[in-house]
Amino acid sequence: MFTTEFLDLPALDSAHGTVSLPGSKSISNRVLLLAALSQGTTTIHDLLDSDDTQVMLAALKQLGCKITPDSVTPGQAIAVTGIGGQLPTDTKATLFLGNAGTAMRPLTAALSVLGGNFEMTGVPRMYERPIGDLVDALRQLGCKIDYLKDQGFPPLKIDQPDFSQLGSESIKVRGDVSSQFLTSLLMALPLLAKDRDITIEVVGELISKPYIHITLELLARFGIAVKNESWQRFVIPAGSRYRSPGDIHVEADASSASYFIALGAIATGKTDEAEVDNVAKPKSIRILGVGQDSIQGDIRFIEAAQAMGAQVESGPNWLQVSCGSWPLKAIDLDCNHIPDAAMTLGVMALYADGVTTLRNIASWRVKETDRIAAMAIELRKLGATVAEGADYIRITPPAGKAAWKAASIHTYDDHRVAMCFSLAAFNPAKLPVRIEDPKCVAKTFPDYFEALFSVSETERKSIPVICIDGPTASGKGTIAAEVAKALGYKLLDSGALYRITGLAASRAGLALDESNEEIIAEMALEMPVRFDAQQRVWLGDEDISLAIRSEEAGMNASRVSTLPAVRSALVDLQLSFQALPGLVADGRDMGTVIFPHAPLKVYLWASAQCRAERRYKQLISKGISANISTLLADLEARDARDMNRATAPLKPAEDSLQLDSSEMTIEQVVDQVLTWWQERQPFGRS
Repeated sequence: MFTTEFLDLPALDSAHGTVSLPGSKSISNRVLLLAALSQGTTTIHDLLDSDDTQVMLAALKQLGCKITPDSVTPGQAIAVTGIGGQLPTDTKATLFLGNAGTAMRPLTAALSVLGGNFEMTGVPRMYERPIGDLVDALRQLGCKIDYLKDQGFPPLKIDQPDFSQLGSESIKVRGDVSSQFLTSLLMALPLLAKDRDITIEVVGELISKPYIHITLELLARFGIAVKNESWQRFVIPAGSRYRSPGDIHVEADASSASYFIALGAIATGKTDEAEVDNVAKPKSIRILGVGQDSIQGDIRFIEAAQAMGAQVESGPNWLQVSCGSWPLKAIDLDCNHIPDAAMTLGVMALYADGVTTLRNIASWRVKETDRIAAMAIELRKLGATVAEGADYIRITPPAGKAAWKAASIHTYDDHRVAMCFSLAAFNPAKLPVRIEDPKCVAKTFPDYFEALFSVSETERKSIPVICIDGPTASGKGTIAAEVAKALGYKLLDSGALYRITGLAASRAGLALDESNEEIIAEMALEMPVRFDAQQRVWLGDEDISLAIRSEEAGMNASRVSTLPAVRSALVDLQLSFQALPGLVADGRDMGTVIFPHAPLKVYLWASAQCRAERRYKQLISKGISANISTLLADLEARDARDMNRATAPLKPAEDSLQLDSSEMTIEQVVDQVLTWWQERQPFGRS
């Protein structure tokens, strides 16, 4: 997951490949609560690991549920031992639920019915999300709920209920604000249906029926057969009792699938070079984890995407999407049935041939942010013309390639805004897009950007590179690692590659001479090397940071560096590090030889005396004895060798920016490099 202040997406050309989606947030938190209310243990497979599920798990542990293992691990099932529909009457807790409506609302209903003393808290945005209609419905039953701040909004205080006046009257709840209110009642009220039917009556039009369908399907899995009377009345039969299904699988999130369905429609227009029966094979996006058998209403996003021009094939738990008509077709659509996924249509509208209108989306106003307003503001930044109303948005795309604008997208701490607008990086004007606060995707899809990059394609020259060259002990490795960390870019420590090659070859039992030159070169090309922001070096899953710093590793590096085939292979290996979203490369010839077209080249230097003093302090801090005069002489000798060698001598690139760091701190140098980088971006400083 990218945790940087912002993430710059370079212009992307096309997309092709396979994506495995995380579990559905809506299903995950429903299943967790239903398992918690049941008697026995429920083993949950493919549970989403996200901010929303983490706060739900934490709350359930506070309520006495046993969760094994203690946290969600990808690919590992999690077992929840429930409370059997009962809590001790003296149970008391303060529950922090972040900005998770899928946790706040159902837990409020369940705990109000179960009894106890609770405070329901969250982040400031949660205190702007209405809950009054749910509270009003629960008070009809005799639940005791008070507002701790503003009327109609969290935070809340829950006390022991009084059901002495509970009769046979229907419980009324508005249906036109949020489907989560009705879902919350449907999951809580079976706890009261021991000896009587419980009827919930919807007042007004029920929005987001697909999410209620999910709730009803899952209730049935846990033994609660709710009678649905035309989406206006729901009857929970007397004698209802939660029963664990034993095992349950969480299907992938159909809302998350919408971004990759849209990607298939927008970015797969080109064909692969490979041919089948002399016919070019179309590029496509294959989506695993959700398909035609999905119980989620947002799977109907497929219909909207097809109306705009996507070609979609599907199976029980997979989708295959490619570009059909281009440009996409503008649509006028009632989106009540796909409230979350409909946001993706707003960005698809940028690529359409006319005006797209999305209607019946009033629920957008009360989500993680006011999504109608947010979409309008950010679409305009990209060059679109947008009109908005209480329950609609109308989007006219940029009038041709020249009308597109590079934009820094504010994401409002809303995961869906961030994911939607990433698709704007495929714009025809080849402009980059900045996504502010990319970590907000952790709410439902922590690895979204990694998944996007895994199937995105662009010319290598379009992937940004920052080169940081300089003499030995100039601090270029430290600075490069910090800059890469700040931008979320890949890191290349070119100076370590010869050491790694020597280490790998010696471990393979190869003599480091001409007799094994070609074998070592082939090995160098295939080494699974990576560098992280902590300046650790990895060979596969092994941290070899210390192993390559030994005296023997240095000698081996010198031996393999004399082999021309190895030097050539390592050039190719260095070029392969240029990957999305960008690269920071440090060395002695990054800007002059390896990446001569890099948009920013920094030549970092300091006086030999200054570098010797830095190296001396570094060695002493590690308990290694050192002599500053010896270090100074060694550095001066190395400088002379590097500057006078026949191949790629050490020198600043002609278009580099030179920085003397002798009197600067690490933080000051990093800030200067980032400032230079920002000045080269079309959207300037964030």
